[in-house]
Amino acid sequence: MNELFDEQCGCDDSRAVEPPAPSSPALSAEWLSVYKVPKMDCPSEERMIRLALGGFDSIQGLSFDLSDRTLEVLHNGEAKAITSKLATLGLGATLQDTREPDPEAFRAAGSAATLESEQSATLWILLAINGLMFLIEMTMGLIAQSAGLIADSVDMFADAAVYGLALYAVGHGVRMQVRAARVAGILQLILAIGVMVEVGRRLAFGSEPESLIMMAIALLALVANISCLLLISKHRDGGAHMKASWIFSANDVVINLGVILAGALVAWTGSNYPDLIIGAVVAVIVMNGARRILALEG
Repeated sequence: MNELFDEQCGCDDSRAVEPPAPSSPALSAEWLSVYKVPKMDCPSEERMIRLALGGFDSIQGLSFDLSDRTLEVLHNGEAKAITSKLATLGLGATLQDTREPDPEAFRAAGSAATLESEQSATLWILLAINGLMFLIEMTMGLIAQSAGLIADSVDMFADAAVYGLALYAVGHGVRMQVRAARVAGILQLILAIGVMVEVGRRLAFGSEPESLIMMAIALLALVANISCLLLISKHRDGGAHMKASWIFSANDVVINLGVILAGALVAWTGSNYPDLIIGAVVAVIVMNGARRILALEG
């Protein structure tokens, strides 16, 4: 995952090539600017960058290479405003080059737009699955007195918020996108803090988590997340945002297995500590995701 967003890094324009006069008026953008983004080491940074640059009418397309940590921007006019906006994200973005775009870049951008349209249906299904599992796990977690299930439900809510924001971003201005992201981040943070408080309360006063319910609901969540992985599998190489969805669901599978293991340990030892430990770990994960969302600037 990425470094803290409050570590602000300036962008160096000294390596930028002075753009010559455009010679391809048939193209819909004048320039292709290439950025090096050293802290873009996880697909979730792609979402943040898309959100930050969503308000630029001059931008015609974005292309991400996470392995090489590079971003290509098809745009009209100067790159200065784009560079300044990327600097606010604290990812260490530096402008490497600005040149006339190859026609292939536009064909790739058009193909990407078509692919994103096809992927939106999958995102809606993922949103529905995660939203439903949030309600089920939260309800059963309260009934079973399981901090692990409650925390896992909050993680499901966090994923649903990510998918919802990805869908909401289409057709909305950057200010509204950031507002929606902040609302989701605040809700995630409140829920995660609530889980930590509940873990502390149960640590102090004791609890009797129902191990069988824990394992049964965690198994249901595991099936749901595996279903999400299967849905995403055909899109996982289609774009960084779908790779992010794949990683989120894969991580959730690990968390589900952790809750199942905690339930087994509760049944075996008769102690509530395994449940409290998995609850605290998942809550910290969700809090970190909320922090990153709230650090996003409009």
